[in-house]
Amino acid sequence: MIKVLAACGAGVNSSHQIKDAVEEEMRNRGYDVQADAVMIKDVNEEMISKYDIFAPISTPDLGFDISIPVVEAGPILYRMPAMSAPVFDELEKVIKSISK
Repeated sequence: MIKVLAACGAGVNSSHQIKDAVEEEMRNRGYDVQADAVMIKDVNEEMISKYDIFAPISTPDLGFDISIPVVEAGPILYRMPAMSAPVFDELEKVIKSISK
């Protein structure tokens, strides 16, 4: 199973939309993915170390080096295939590169 950490400012709306969209689309593409949604301010090195992919709305400066692949997932929120498809394609590329 690939674990994805989705994050937004409040951890309530956008990150949950990203979480749901990532899980659904990756499942449709044949991948076993679990995503969690959190507030960006709560992300720390210990938390991020438990995930395979970080999917924030945009790449933040967390004050530490992010040790896992980062895929900016903000375009998913527009719900337009032309904008979300490249994000899903990048997620799939990263998933394929992870040996699990």
